[in-house]
Amino acid sequence: MVSAQDRRWLAAAARLADLRARPLSRPNPGVGAIIVADGRVVARGWTQAGGRPHAEAIALAAAGTAARGATMYVSLEPCAHISARGPSCADLTAASGLARVVVGCGDPDPRTAGSGIARIRAAGITVDQADCPMAHQSLAGYLMQRTAGRPHVTLKLALSLDGCIAMASGESQWITGPEARAHTHLMRARSDAILVGGGTLRADAPRLDVRLPGLESQSPQRWVLTHGAVPEGWRALPAPDAIHGVMPHVQYLFVEGGAGAAAAFVAAGLVDRLLIYRAPIIIGGGRPGIADIGLSRLADAHGQWRFVRSQRLGNDGLEVYDRSPCSQASSPP
Repeated sequence: MVSAQDRRWLAAAARLADLRARPLSRPNPGVGAIIVADGRVVARGWTQAGGRPHAEAIALAAAGTAARGATMYVSLEPCAHISARGPSCADLTAASGLARVVVGCGDPDPRTAGSGIARIRAAGITVDQADCPMAHQSLAGYLMQRTAGRPHVTLKLALSLDGCIAMASGESQWITGPEARAHTHLMRARSDAILVGGGTLRADAPRLDVRLPGLESQSPQRWVLTHGAVPEGWRALPAPDAIHGVMPHVQYLFVEGGAGAAAAFVAAGLVDRLLIYRAPIIIGGGRPGIADIGLSRLADAHGQWRFVRSQRLGNDGLEVYDRSPCSQASSPP
């Protein structure tokens, strides 16, 4: 039985992974683990840079003998497969002396998928699995790669109140203020790869790096949506559907520039999250934020997106939307 308190601990483990492991854990998933005894945290861990050590190994090593009789909350089912890089987390957990393990999300990797939980239970440890929304959210990129063979895609749009990304002349620096731009750089740092359209690359020659103090080294891979040649240090994506299979180590793709690129990904049904930064300005007659997506009926535009949250960033606003489940089910493969 999973209690409300269990779910709070699971959510804390998932947030730990989301804030500390992403995206440095690639190509492994970013996992969080918290060990609790008598209502007190005795250890915690998250997947380290490069994918090892895993979160459970870090937490169990930190807990030592305090793990005996305690409960471990872990956002993803402990791995069960043998690796040259270290023992399986299921084996480490089975030998830990823990009384209980609570798992926030099962692992779709066929090398683990249920066998990690089974191995821990075989050692006499109680294992409960919860359907934890925060765990699924923190693992969105990993789960998307495992189930669909592509990254989780976030589309960012910086718009005026009337939906423009630039003046008619193309001038776009800056639509939003410094706080919103800093937030965009944080989102870059949390992504494995960033993509713009060919027109944006030619017109703006964007750097697409992270310019936040202390996070400069987390600048993502640079991709451009084009069939042509690309500058040194860039990679070409010929079409949105090509993300299937060609980005095996990219869990999170950030699509940032160009109305054409934005429209192409939306029309292909490949945008999972929308970040809309909205500035309190009216341009009038400017360039629209997104090009034609081939919509023939207004009714087809409804039910595609689910509001998640909003926040203020200086004088600008940020709205976050996820694709609705029904929209995901009907999207192109």
